[in-house]
Amino acid sequence: MPKDWDAHYRSQPPLTRPTFVVAAYAHRLPVGPVLDLAGGAGRNALFLAQRGHPVILLEQSRVALEFVRAEATRQNLEVWALEADLEAPDSSLPPGPFAGIIKSYFLHRPLLELLAERLIPGGLVLVESFTVLEGARRGDPALHYWKLGELLQPPPGLNLRAWAEGWMEGHNRTWAVWEKPA
Repeated sequence: MPKDWDAHYRSQPPLTRPTFVVAAYAHRLPVGPVLDLAGGAGRNALFLAQRGHPVILLEQSRVALEFVRAEATRQNLEVWALEADLEAPDSSLPPGPFAGIIKSYFLHRPLLELLAERLIPGGLVLVESFTVLEGARRGDPALHYWKLGELLQPPPGLNLRAWAEGWMEGHNRTWAVWEKPA
């Protein structure tokens, strides 16, 4: 995984298509704001804002944040792109409440314990990323990959609603939908 995220976002065009789980389950999100954790160049945030959700996007790359802000302004969308290092020892999340929380291609396990308390009843967490098999395929033993079957066990206060894992679009991926009980 890149460590210099500014260089990463300068070196390639931004992804415009939302992740699979966001595209497939956006219609199940309750009305209300959404929190996008490590939202990068905003592919999920912009998609959800186009569907009427105000979105707070947290990201550490200033290059990505500039792109998201410009695109949100251009499209007249309610997206607040804020700089945040979500892996910092003292990192915290906005209090919410949120209709949804997006965690795509970002994994910092300590944040998992903070999700349920920030959701409204019936709110969803949409998670998608690579598995350890993808890390092995890339020769990257980083801790930023989900263990096989790990998403089957949601954090405390959340229930599993949907899950898949396997070879998807040329990579070993996993995704899940977790819901806060109503």
